[in-house]
Amino acid sequence: MSGYLTTHVLDTARGMPAKGIKIALYNLDGDRTLIAQTITNEDGRTDSPILPAGDFKTGKYELVFFCGDYLEANDQAHGDIKFLDEIPLRFGMDDGSAHYHVPLLLSPFGYSTYRGS
Repeated sequence: MSGYLTTHVLDTARGMPAKGIKIALYNLDGDRTLIAQTITNEDGRTDSPILPAGDFKTGKYELVFFCGDYLEANDQAHGDIKFLDEIPLRFGMDDGSAHYHVPLLLSPFGYSTYRGS
């Protein structure tokens, strides 16, 4: 069985999933290389794994969550310079058969993440 990567975004300030957030996935082994892009659905999740089993490789990765427009649209950020706009998360995956889940818990002035299941 091959590993895979999933993610989702929860708006902790509003107590609900964050719909419509663009997410980009980069491989950091060697040059920083964009390998996938997606947008969160009604449940704050992606419609499929952002890195499916067929494309999974161990290594160093970066998820970038483009949260500025979402926060502004939900009256949680204003102006040209936002406190949070693009949120990069760098992490490693070393088990080629594991399901990695890296969610983002978002509020207007802070965020957290963890390795979920």
